[in-house]
Amino acid sequence: MLTESIPASLAGERLDRVVALIADVSRAVAAALVEAGGVTMDGKVAQSGKVKVVEGQEIGIDPSLIPTPQLPSAEPDVHIDVVYSDEDVIVVDKPAGLIVHPGAGNPHGTLINGLLCDFPEIANVGDPMRPGVVHRLDAGTTGLMMVARTQRAYESLVEMLSRREVGRRYAALVWGHPEQQSGIIDAPIGRDHRDPTKMAVVVDGKQARTRYDVVTRFATPRQVALVGCTLETGRTHQIRVHLESIGHPVVGDATYGGARSALAAPRPMLHAEHLEFVHPVSGRTLSFDAPIPADMREVIDRCSTD
Repeated sequence: MLTESIPASLAGERLDRVVALIADVSRAVAAALVEAGGVTMDGKVAQSGKVKVVEGQEIGIDPSLIPTPQLPSAEPDVHIDVVYSDEDVIVVDKPAGLIVHPGAGNPHGTLINGLLCDFPEIANVGDPMRPGVVHRLDAGTTGLMMVARTQRAYESLVEMLSRREVGRRYAALVWGHPEQQSGIIDAPIGRDHRDPTKMAVVVDGKQARTRYDVVTRFATPRQVALVGCTLETGRTHQIRVHLESIGHPVVGDATYGGARSALAAPRPMLHAEHLEFVHPVSGRTLSFDAPIPADMREVIDRCSTD
């Protein structure tokens, strides 16, 4: 039995929230655990997750009743565009709408599920729940992504990313015309204090730097611009948050102010077009480019410089 005494900081909180914190599970799993009789309060089985806890109360949790997450499995119906592979590294061109790895609400149909068909050995690389994954792309973002095929490659690639030695450039269609032809957005990113489901530029966030260069300025049907963005760090939603912070959100990005009727888009118009890194074993520099996908090209083609 996992036991914890309620500190003053948690007094008055609902039991299911406290269980979620103690057991490191989701709120839904915590509620189910209470319903299954797997939680006690001062030695008595809790009847409801809605009850408020008090300071000094002893909470007991039966870990055997916590559901074990199902590891990702191979799914042959998930097609993955592999642009390069060798014994250590895989590079893919991710399509729009494809989630990188299984998670809450998305247990199947991910990029990793598809890769496990042709590369089953990645199941033993890195985090078992997201095997081989060293960096991610948002579901709506397309383009190049590297995956480790061996543990040795995984550790090396993660270290390269932390040392900012991986070149990653994105193409983004944004609202408005940036005043400067090029610039660096240096602003910390963390959870939005008003909406924890989003990221934002916040004073207590982690350091984040994005370099941008304006490629083309369009005048119609509204002022938009195609910009190239180079990541110097890799925070969640970094490019989308940074561009919104300077008043130029990504076209089609409903989360960060970019979904507007003047130029409809099926998703955020963001594409990982270039990836460059030193091979973790051979030491060769590998460089890849992926053309802008058809859906993003169609939106760009509706714009004009006139």
